[in-house]
Amino acid sequence: MHKPILIIGACGQIGTELTIELRNKYGADNVIASDIREGNDSLMQSGPFELLDATNYAAIEDVVMHYDIDEIYLMAAMLSATAEKFPMRAWNLNMNSLFNVLNLAKDSKINKVFWPSSIAVFGPNTPKEGTPQSTIMEPSTVYGISKQSGERWCEYYFKKYGVDVRSVRYPGLISWKTMPGGGTTDYAVEIYHEALKNGHYESFLSKGTKLPMMYMDDAIRATINLMDSPAEQIKVRSSYNLGSMSFAPEDMAASIQKHIPDFKISYAPDFRQQIADSWPSSIDDSQAREQWGWEPRFDLDQTTEEMLKNLGN
Repeated sequence: MHKPILIIGACGQIGTELTIELRNKYGADNVIASDIREGNDSLMQSGPFELLDATNYAAIEDVVMHYDIDEIYLMAAMLSATAEKFPMRAWNLNMNSLFNVLNLAKDSKINKVFWPSSIAVFGPNTPKEGTPQSTIMEPSTVYGISKQSGERWCEYYFKKYGVDVRSVRYPGLISWKTMPGGGTTDYAVEIYHEALKNGHYESFLSKGTKLPMMYMDDAIRATINLMDSPAEQIKVRSSYNLGSMSFAPEDMAASIQKHIPDFKISYAPDFRQQIADSWPSSIDDSQAREQWGWEPRFDLDQTTEEMLKNLGN
């Protein structure tokens, strides 16, 4: 029997699907969902839920003690586009929530931590193609700065205190189950909604903006696989590069046109273009593949098929 798991930030784009998948795997009562607000019906009706502020250490500790929590997945964060509007709020949420969880692990109140990083840790001086696991970072966004800082703290807590903390750098994530939450890669979800609704999408990123992306099912599987892997296989304690596919908005449009021939795309780049321009266009994730067996299953056309099929119902 798996010991209880707490998901903090369970109502977000990744947290919702991660919670459902973990409940399917380990049983509903073993996975406690929490967030600062309630989530959608499928999440709320699938198992236990606690209202929880990720920046409140005492409140998290209370939930950990009450449910005898063994693992925490910390999914609460302010994402890239929103964080640029509220820099200090983003820093406070993204960093203090991480310290809260790392300190619980340091004090042996929990045994294992998952914390997501992002391709936002990379900056304009990072090699764009096949971005290596270890390279120049120099992030230029609030979100990226908080994620790079978080990676360093994760590795520090592992080396200094033996905290079993694990992380992946998520690329842009594509899902039909939840709406995106204020990220720079949100266009890759919005485009499918607009294709079905209006037959046209105006992209806030320009033509030719190639970014690493991933279908949500692959991201959830990678997360759980990483956490299930024996500790000795996890050689990277900052965060693993995680790759799947890379494409630009016009590639998505071409993929959609195979199903909706009249679909049109236009371009009106906004402030998110500058963020996207500072990020890699493809990722070298060979260490994740070699050390704990990561392998993606979905390419762009398979993703398009899944998105249109499920959103069209």
